[in-house]
Amino acid sequence: MSNWLISLEGTEAGHNLALILAVLAAFLHAVFGALQKGRHDPWLTRGAIDASVFVMALPVALFLVPWPEPHMWSVFAIVWLIHIFYKSLQAMAYTKGAYTVVYPVVRGTGPLFAVIGAYFLFGEVFNPMQWMGVGVLLSGIFGLAVYNMIYLQPQRDTLPVAMGLAFVTGLFVALYTTYDAYGIRATADPFTFLAWFFVIDGFALPFYAAHRWRHMADRPTLVPLLLRGVFGGIVAFFSFGAIMLATRLDNVGEAAVLRETSTVFAALIGWLVLKETVGPRRIALMALIALGAVIVEFSG
Repeated sequence: MSNWLISLEGTEAGHNLALILAVLAAFLHAVFGALQKGRHDPWLTRGAIDASVFVMALPVALFLVPWPEPHMWSVFAIVWLIHIFYKSLQAMAYTKGAYTVVYPVVRGTGPLFAVIGAYFLFGEVFNPMQWMGVGVLLSGIFGLAVYNMIYLQPQRDTLPVAMGLAFVTGLFVALYTTYDAYGIRATADPFTFLAWFFVIDGFALPFYAAHRWRHMADRPTLVPLLLRGVFGGIVAFFSFGAIMLATRLDNVGEAAVLRETSTVFAALIGWLVLKETVGPRRIALMALIALGAVIVEFSG
């Protein structure tokens, strides 16, 4: 499969596959975000997910993919640091603000800076029509966040802190999107990067989550938490794997923008699963997000 994927790089077929992968990643990322904001403490959920990811990825990394080239270990070290900061900031944001408020701000900040980062790192340039699409998409995302802050925010006393954390988390989304794209292009086999990324990325937070669980006055039952972690780990594999392969096959900036249609899926999940209200204004804002993504894709 590696040879087949590599053969598609820079081709029309590769571009079309990257489009499918980016939209798939958008849906799965919204599912992943909802899992972390669900019934359990976000730190515990993230720890359970990372533990599952580590256990599932380790045999793949050791026995099924080529060994990383020597220069990749420094790349993995930087990737690990970026993702530790990102996950910590996201968990803190979710403890301070509602999912439908925090998530759009994080995802709205990310693509703008990812497009800028892709210019400096890969020399990718958006044309004026694509920048208009980015503007339309961002107006929908931030409009959705503002609407949710006004009408749906249940944690108003912590709202300023939640917004600040969400904005900084979005900056780290852009940072990991561009640097991970660099990492997956720096190795001959893209699955080598993915397998070892999951091993390294899943190592740290489970220890903190276990420490946090032990010191809780009202500890949640472990079995449902671990089952959520296993499901989240599977979602993480396909979500992150899809967007990383999309950035190897095609432009990083376009993939980053298309992934942020996850905000549409997040609002639907918030409505259908988390029982958060969705009305005509939010539907119109979600339509703006989808329209912006379409403009970016078909103006390229």
